[in-house]
Amino acid sequence: MNISSNDKVNHFLADIQFLSVAQFDTVMAIRALFLKANAALVEDVKYGGLVFNMSDTLIGGIYTYRKHLSIEFSYGVSFTDVNGVLEGSGKKRRHIKIVNDADISEKNVMYFVTQAVMI
Repeated sequence: MNISSNDKVNHFLADIQFLSVAQFDTVMAIRALFLKANAALVEDVKYGGLVFNMSDTLIGGIYTYRKHLSIEFSYGVSFTDVNGVLEGSGKKRRHIKIVNDADISEKNVMYFVTQAVMI
């Protein structure tokens, strides 16, 4: 499987696909949103997840867990979030928990990804 120009990313995605096709499909859908939002993003694997960098700055990532995925935003505290979708109480980071594919649209993930790539 060669989805990315980064071999670490390809191996990471292959591992997810091996463990759970459903989770792989969800990761790929979220990954597509990041890459659609800004073609200049550079993807890598760090901290156990698929991360996205812009101008050498980590803007966010996708992390897999047994029963959900988490979309992490490095500067999520500064995002506009009128519906209270973002979770977390850290100094800068916020995240969105994704339990099923419907959460991607119901939680308006693209809205937050767009904010992330504008930082």
